[in-house]
Amino acid sequence: MGRPFEGWDMDAGFEAHLRIDGVAFDRADAALLRAIDEQGSLNAAADALGRSYSRSHARLTDLESAVGRLVERRRGGSGGGGSRLTEDARELLARFERLEAVLDDSARTEEVAIDGRVLDREGELATVETDAGTVRALLAEDCEAVQVLFRADAITLHRPDTAPPAADTSARNRFHGTVAAIDYGEAIAHVTVEVASDIRLRVTVTRTSVANLELSPGVAVVAAFKAAATRAVPR
Repeated sequence: MGRPFEGWDMDAGFEAHLRIDGVAFDRADAALLRAIDEQGSLNAAADALGRSYSRSHARLTDLESAVGRLVERRRGGSGGGGSRLTEDARELLARFERLEAVLDDSARTEEVAIDGRVLDREGELATVETDAGTVRALLAEDCEAVQVLFRADAITLHRPDTAPPAADTSARNRFHGTVAAIDYGEAIAHVTVEVASDIRLRVTVTRTSVANLELSPGVAVVAAFKAAATRAVPR
């Protein structure tokens, strides 16, 4: 029986926002500040964005009531009037851009999901049995049937003969498997590793790592990943 949504064309979407004193700073607000910086005035910024001046002014007022002065307004004179962003506004934009970058990276990175059964718990960590082996994962709820989740870029690959002992590394979760396929990009590669008869991991590594590890279909590897980077959720 297939999993729900199998075969659907889906991707992860998100709407980033920073919440400050009850006011949510979002993508539209960031666009307004950038337009003010580029156009030199709130009026010109509103025109460039196709927004009304009154609504843009009201929104800027709401934001400034929460975070402080974002725009310095200069009255007309020999150099003309206009507006420019304060240092606080530039820092707010930088923080928002960092948040978007993190969320975008998370949305684009593939996540591996494996069914499992909880054997034991120790605080936040659960020992989970899967068809590929036993792992430790963060588990917030009290349940037995779970899915173990971890990101494709959180897995490291090793040759079986040179893999560090689990006691010598923080990446103590490990599956033994065989390379099934390699898809190459310009600088990175997606390595598909078969770790059980019906379980395949898609691991993101650099092309240099592929060469150094001499990876090719049929080569045996050890896939290692941290318990702290592994989550278990009810299924």
